[in-house]
Amino acid sequence: MISLGSHKRRQGRMLPARKRALEEWWLDYGITDQEPLDLDSLFGRSAPCHLEIGFGLGDALLEMARTYPENNYLGVEVYLPGVGQLLLGLREMGITNVRIDRRNAMEVLDLLPAGSLERVSLFFPDPWPKKRHQKRRLVQAPFVEKLRRVLAPGGHFHAATDWDAYARQICGVLEAAEGFSNRSGAGSFYPGPVERPLTKFEKRGLSRGHEIRELIYERI
Repeated sequence: MISLGSHKRRQGRMLPARKRALEEWWLDYGITDQEPLDLDSLFGRSAPCHLEIGFGLGDALLEMARTYPENNYLGVEVYLPGVGQLLLGLREMGITNVRIDRRNAMEVLDLLPAGSLERVSLFFPDPWPKKRHQKRRLVQAPFVEKLRRVLAPGGHFHAATDWDAYARQICGVLEAAEGFSNRSGAGSFYPGPVERPLTKFEKRGLSRGHEIRELIYERI
């Protein structure tokens, strides 16, 4: 299974409120289908769909869904306490344009229809900084092939990381693949500003003096 956290995560404590949220509200927001995903059916409407891979505690996803109710948002996360926390926020704010999938991101990409996504976001993925672990990084050629299939022409892949080496790997992999154009020009990071909330793991990186790297690629 591919780790999708911003930094290497333990499974963490399942607080009572999060556990209750999973027990009571998972069926309202969670995806259990094993067949190819029908997004219009899942959301009960036809609307542009954005996917966030590894949403952590869901702070960015929650804010985006609240700010842009005209979009559908699909969140993928294997970290169970984070799923519970997002469910709490969704119920508290009365947000209905989010669905959650707890499976591996590569598996979810295989279940999505071709050209079905307007945007895919990957904010502060697990950097796997040790050299012997770097093969576990999500953004590699097989991931990009699946990404190209599910993004609609004109759609965007937006990645952000505070690990410079991983940012450069993302840049190299995307620019070696067919079907993508760097919005900032070949080999360049996006200078900003960007429309996304500050995340917990971004704050942690900034507190350690790390520079944030943004990469935005258009599906052509």
